[in-house]
Amino acid sequence: MDSVLLLSLWALAASVSLQTAVQASDACPERLLGNERRRTCPKPCTQDKDCGNKRQCLCDGQCGLSCVAPGRTCPWPLPSGNNFVASLLSPTPSFSVLLEVRCDTGYMLPNGLDAAIRRCQGDRQWSDDDPNCTAPTSPQVSCPLPEEVTDTFSIDGSAVAGTTIRYTCLSGELVGNSENLCNIDQTWQYPHPVCQRVWCPPPQEVNQGYLVAVQRTEYDVGDAIYYLCKKNHLLDGPNRVTCQPNGTWSAVPYCRARCPIPVERSRVLIGGLKRWPYDVTDSVVPHGESVTFYCKHSRKQCSFPYTQTCFDGRLNPPFCYQEPTWLQYKLFPHRLVSEIEACSLVDLD
Repeated sequence: MDSVLLLSLWALAASVSLQTAVQASDACPERLLGNERRRTCPKPCTQDKDCGNKRQCLCDGQCGLSCVAPGRTCPWPLPSGNNFVASLLSPTPSFSVLLEVRCDTGYMLPNGLDAAIRRCQGDRQWSDDDPNCTAPTSPQVSCPLPEEVTDTFSIDGSAVAGTTIRYTCLSGELVGNSENLCNIDQTWQYPHPVCQRVWCPPPQEVNQGYLVAVQRTEYDVGDAIYYLCKKNHLLDGPNRVTCQPNGTWSAVPYCRARCPIPVERSRVLIGGLKRWPYDVTDSVVPHGESVTFYCKHSRKQCSFPYTQTCFDGRLNPPFCYQEPTWLQYKLFPHRLVSEIEACSLVDLD
């Protein structure tokens, strides 16, 4: 009778243990190999007898059913800082116990919540990552820029509150403040400037020259006109002038006159050739042309060169030049200053 009773009790205990293991297996997730938020998982199991001494087959979160020593504890208290407060939901930080992490007022976890639950695992570590509570970033405040402003100006800088922008007219002249500050209340410190239309008046006349242009009372910025010179005059400067953004014309040229050669009875050097003035067309040289005269040494029978340049109809002989007389020119042409031997460098010292 006693042996029958013992067998019945053993069978009942085995049935209860098996039922408990089956229920635990059904409630615990399968082991997520490679995805654990920890270094290692304990030995897997299906029942207590799969584990060694002092270990039980318990559910260990993502590690599933594992051989765990129930008396293991996790680090407590957690290190302070990171703008949160941690609270145990059980008296001791032992295996499977939960703790609550709650962010300080005004701070949030990366998932947008202000609190999270962590569980003590079989590897003596709390589940999930260490908490990191941060203050939510507020959107930048900026000042509005009307379409008529962005269509009129090139804007340099940012319209964020506390920063400055600079205006540059796309066309015309800026009237008003060229800089503006965006206030914290999303208003501008100054009224927006305006771009005033710029134009040029009719260009000036040039003496001994004339314009090649459509005659108007106003010319827009960028408009161009051309100058030409009358006969016997040379253009000095660009023949094309442009209406500039400040309402003035670019540099206007001059029409420069030719210069008569101011000698009659002596040769001069023009363009590298020694010539009599009457052999030069009309005995004149153009504006900017250089003419070399010959001067006689004050003590010796030799000559030295002296160069002058034609400027707008004026070409003066050098102070050292003396025009030969008619008799000298006719009777002694070989003794003219332009025909005698050139002085040496020693003579000129």
